[in-house]
Amino acid sequence: MAVRVPSMGLHRSSPLLSGGGRGKICAQKMPFLVQAKRLGGLETASTRSRGTQESGQAKKRTPLIRGTVSPPLPVPGNIPRPPYVGTKDVPEIAKEIQMHDKESIVHMRAACELAARVLEYAGTLVKMIIDAGAYPSPLGYGGFPKSVCTSVNECMCHGIPDSRELQDGDIINIDVTVYLNGYHGDTSKTFLCGEVDEASKRLVKVTEECLLRGISTCKHGTSFKKIGRRISEHAERNGFGVVECFVGHGVGRVFHSEPIIYHQRNNKPGQMVEGQTFTIEPILSMGSIDCDMWDDGWTAVTTDGSLAAQFEHTILITRTGAEILTRC
Repeated sequence: MAVRVPSMGLHRSSPLLSGGGRGKICAQKMPFLVQAKRLGGLETASTRSRGTQESGQAKKRTPLIRGTVSPPLPVPGNIPRPPYVGTKDVPEIAKEIQMHDKESIVHMRAACELAARVLEYAGTLVKMIIDAGAYPSPLGYGGFPKSVCTSVNECMCHGIPDSRELQDGDIINIDVTVYLNGYHGDTSKTFLCGEVDEASKRLVKVTEECLLRGISTCKHGTSFKKIGRRISEHAERNGFGVVECFVGHGVGRVFHSEPIIYHQRNNKPGQMVEGQTFTIEPILSMGSIDCDMWDDGWTAVTTDGSLAAQFEHTILITRTGAEILTRC
């Protein structure tokens, strides 16, 4: 999860549609995952038409409709809060590159291991976070009303948990971030609900493979742009598009900071440094890689209603590779 890129010149007060489920295009406001600029001539390869997948057509689904959002659950007062809690302003991306010494790496491992365990036991998310003495990072971030993001079917990310019951054949991404001892651990995974068609299973499988391939490029001294190239190659080889509206980000004491991690092909400068922690969190789509924003200001869905899947890990850069801190 992250915040919009400041250089885009977007404002939180940008107008949204006042009625219905869908709003304007995602450039209006993207609080959690950072928005990425389009990349000129690089668009062509990743925005080509994507029709029926090789493994079969995804089954027809009823468009996602918002349910009732219940009030947020209380967090005990003795649990330390991140500094953004209590304001509805979305924090800017911190310019600092978050580096870690031996002591802070211990705290990062603890926060990330807890986030991974929470994700595995997704049915009791909030209770598990509270019982561990941690704060659910999304709760109160820019006014976000819940403790996790749940993104179903065509929802790319930032779905707000509501009263809609999961249906047989759905896919759902659960995005968990916890704030433990002053450090954030951030992870997400897409789950299959019941009997899921083969095309949707394949989307989910390839998305996870893209994440792991992106991570495999990482080590001290490697260019950040190699992540996007490796992810794009595998996604396109399998007929899927890489969503460009959202990117990964630095994470640690601050929820969202530099470096910005682009998941598509790019020519952005910068190299990884031993001791950095950041997220890689690609979103793949069966069809359009563009998104519409619901008028809740958070839920981003594909413009054509096609399915999207996402996986995310927080990683620590080492001299010889990358340690996946959110691997359970």
